[in-house]
Amino acid sequence: MMSKALEATFVAASPVVLLALLSLLFSGAMFGFFFAWVCSTLWGLDAADPNVAIAAMQAMNASVRNIVFAPAFFGTPVLLILTALAALRVKEGEAAACFALAGILYVLGAMVTTMTANVPLNEMLAAVETPLDRQTAQDVWRSYSGPWQVWNAVRAVVLGVVLALAGWGLTSIRAATSLPP
Repeated sequence: MMSKALEATFVAASPVVLLALLSLLFSGAMFGFFFAWVCSTLWGLDAADPNVAIAAMQAMNASVRNIVFAPAFFGTPVLLILTALAALRVKEGEAAACFALAGILYVLGAMVTTMTANVPLNEMLAAVETPLDRQTAQDVWRSYSGPWQVWNAVRAVVLGVVLALAGWGLTSIRAATSLPP
C-alpha cells in the first residue's frame, strides 16, 4: 500500500506521466517514419528503374497527406510543448526543459526542414510526367533523390534527438516523483 505522500505525488504526476508517455510514443512514431525512409525506401527506389521510382515517389508523396499522418506530424510538437507546460506546473523543471527543447527541435528539424526542403522537392517531382526516356528519367531522379535523402536524414537525426529527449524527460519525471517502475 502506498503512503499518503507517495499517493498524492503519483496522482499529481499522473497527467504529466501520461502526456510524457504520449510524447514519447508520438516522437518514436515520427522518428521511425523518417528513419524508414533513410534506410530502406529511397535506397529501394534508387535501385529501381527511374521511371518507376518517380511514379512510386509521386504516389507516396500524394498518399502521405492523410488522416493518420497529419495528426502525428503536426500534433507531436504540440504534445511535446503541452507536456513541457504540464511538467512545469508540477515543478518538474528537468522534464519541462527536455520536452520544451524536444518541441523546439521538432519544429525546426522536422517541420521547417519538411516545408522548406522536402516539400519543394516533392512538388518539383510531382510536376514530372512519366514515362520519360531512360536518361532523362535518371537525371530527374538523381536531382531529386540525393537532396531529398540529405534533408530526410537531417529530419531523422533530429527526431532521434527528440525521441531521446522525450525519454530523458519521462525518466526524470519518474525519478523525481518516485513512481514505481
